Amino acid sequence: MQNDLHDLVRRAIRSVPDWPKPGVTFRDITPVLQDPRAFRVLIDLFVYRYMRQRLDLVAGIDARGFIVGSVLAYELNLGFVPVRKQGKLPSRTVSESYVLEYGNATVEMHADAVRTGQRVLLVDDLIATGGTMLAGIKLLQRLGANVVEAAAVIDLPELGGSRAIAATGTPLYTVCQFGGETEDAPAA
Repeated sequence: MQNDLHDLVRRAIRSVPDWPKPGVTFRDITPVLQDPRAFRVLIDLFVYRYMRQRLDLVAGIDARGFIVGSVLAYELNLGFVPVRKQGKLPSRTVSESYVLEYGNATVEMHADAVRTGQRVLLVDDLIATGGTMLAGIKLLQRLGANVVEAAAVIDLPELGGSRAIAATGTPLYTVCQFGGETEDAPAA
């Protein structure tokens, strides 16, 4: 049953070839969000995983991590912390730069977003090279948080991000993966 639910979400993910540049296949969760059943199953998979864990906050990475993370925080009765792209937060921030699969970027958090010792779940839509998730982990840890787990809808293991996250000692959970021995699913 659990695998059927993961497959339902995976089948709803759209693959967009050659975007944002030639040779890159973008994995788009928008169809998951548009399909009430797939969206509910996705959130329920996360809720069931975390409902018995002792967590204080959910942090979501700009921008699709905001969607999944904020709904998950609501369902778990937790606060939500945004990890934003540089220059988007109005108060004092801490920042972390990183390398993307196809460029460089910086993310920021408000300097008072978490308190020392808080147990935080970090959420994004996708793990590729892991740069964004690793930057989020570093920001949370710099502010004194304990990152209980990193979570994403999609893992692209061939790009090495999940290995890089594992190397930090941070547990990682993903709903589905694309690439490697796994066949690409058609868009739903």
